[in-house]
Amino acid sequence: MKEQLINYETFITITNAISHSKEPEEVALMTVEGIKTALDVKGCALFLLNHKTNELEVAASYGLSEEYLNKGPISALRSIAQTLKDGPVAIYDVMDDPRLQYPEAARKEGIASILSVPIQIHNKILGAIRVYTAEPWEFTLVDVNFVNALAQIAGMSISIARYSKGLKSSIEVLKTMREAQAQRSTRMTPYEGVPQSFPNMEFHRHH
Repeated sequence: MKEQLINYETFITITNAISHSKEPEEVALMTVEGIKTALDVKGCALFLLNHKTNELEVAASYGLSEEYLNKGPISALRSIAQTLKDGPVAIYDVMDDPRLQYPEAARKEGIASILSVPIQIHNKILGAIRVYTAEPWEFTLVDVNFVNALAQIAGMSISIARYSKGLKSSIEVLKTMREAQAQRSTRMTPYEGVPQSFPNMEFHRHH
């Protein structure tokens, strides 16, 4: 029960921070930073789906190396494909699961387990959030629900920001996010540090 209360408090804090941001890049960064810190895992990444190429493209990440992020195109049709169709997918062992597209790159990065959750708005797939752990991890229902809820809130916030900026697609959003991040030397992807949005937050996962 204590862990659930911690996740609930964390959830409220992150969603409050997200709700006050009208910039999609800020929403994406706060989401991955909040999830990574709250669950005390190796890393987290938010992807947007490029419907033209059927590839997932990194919008923001926290705790992952540039080498791993640039390992190659992530096919939405091949890479943990069930995530985009059937909901969250948990991979306990990255080296022993055919659903993973780049198992060797994951091993080299020091990743043991992955949780992939779709970002879905109005029955349309916007992208996915993936959580990466350094140790084998049996993701609990609390973990999955926590990430899933934040994924949908982040998706709605990014979608609202898209319309407010007159952008027609998630790829246009991704382009503006990258341009904004490139102009901010203190906020890059992957962003290393504690976001200003969470100045007083203390996350501790109790096993």
